[in-house]
Amino acid sequence: MRWPALFAYGFRPFFLGAALAALVLVPWWAASFAFGVPLANGWAPTLWHAHEMLYGFIGAAIAGFLLTAVPSWTGRRGYAGAPLAALAVLWLAGRILIATAASWPAVLVAAVDLAFLPLLALLLAPPLLRERNRNAPLLVVLATLWLANVIFHVQLGRLDASRALAALRVGIDVVLVLVTVIGGRIVPAFTASGLRASGAEAPLHAWRGITPVVVALMLLVTVVDAWRPDGRMAAMLALAVALAQAVRLAQWRSPNTVGVPLVWVLHLGYAWLVVGFALKALALLAGAAAGAFWLHALTVGAASTMIVAVMTRATLGHTGRPLVAPAGATVGYALLTAAAVVRVFGLLWWPSSYPAVIVLAALLWTGAFAWFAAVYGPMLLAPRADGRPG
Repeated sequence: MRWPALFAYGFRPFFLGAALAALVLVPWWAASFAFGVPLANGWAPTLWHAHEMLYGFIGAAIAGFLLTAVPSWTGRRGYAGAPLAALAVLWLAGRILIATAASWPAVLVAAVDLAFLPLLALLLAPPLLRERNRNAPLLVVLATLWLANVIFHVQLGRLDASRALAALRVGIDVVLVLVTVIGGRIVPAFTASGLRASGAEAPLHAWRGITPVVVALMLLVTVVDAWRPDGRMAAMLALAVALAQAVRLAQWRSPNTVGVPLVWVLHLGYAWLVVGFALKALALLAGAAAGAFWLHALTVGAASTMIVAVMTRATLGHTGRPLVAPAGATVGYALLTAAAVVRVFGLLWWPSSYPAVIVLAALLWTGAFAWFAAVYGPMLLAPRADGRPG
């Protein structure tokens, strides 16, 4: 059977799925919050929004990245055809069942949603373990993310919203660990290659000792957030993370990347980690209103910007196109950045207009992903431009 190009490589269905999920989930949430548009699942709107952004939007992006990166890391053939299509259908089924959860038994909804990450790991594990690849610990990251989802569904069934949200917070921490680990590899590597391509001096002189420090601190954040997320320890740890991430980022020559959009957007996404943890420390230590939405600095800012940065670059490279940002790339990146800025700081400017802040941030977000879908969607749906398989 000849499969369509959409299922010719792992990044294709999941990058497109992440973009389409972004176009649906955020406008629907904004319409529900600001205008009372009902949800059809019976969940508390905040729980639905947080869960689907984490396991719907971010989950698809993680799957697309790993299904593309693992073959490169291990030298094995890429994932394509029936296994890839089945996994994509399972992800989509989870989104549909959760969106209409009031019409289905809770056990069925949870079972379908929870099946996705284990099956993804089942595809990824053989080559990683067989080759004893250094990236095999990422399977533990997937397992931890899955466990947080299990706890979420259990607490949802018990009608314990606070513990369900706590499980999602730990899941977000796991994603930020992944951003830290993967970002620490691709940002300096792509910066060096981007600077070489632009004719600039490329060597980056980074202190390697900062990487284990940053990763250890991020893992500690996950543990503390599962235990005492609002305590003084969490605040001091957030401050330490902000400083360590800032030191790490400062070594990557961010100002030199201004003329290379595919590179500077990676730096921008990583910089949101510094901002987000600094705001978290400010909020927990001083109760400052300026830091109230630190979590959105880490999700809308860091995670989402890094996702878009990786999706745009990987789509170009793996569809046989030059690694040159297409027309409008700066506008697309700027819209996403503006969405993050408005969501994080908008209430400082319009203290009595929270619904307006939500709607404006949603409009900017939707514009960014509409741009991605319009520009990169055709690339994801069509065969490689160079005629090679994949």
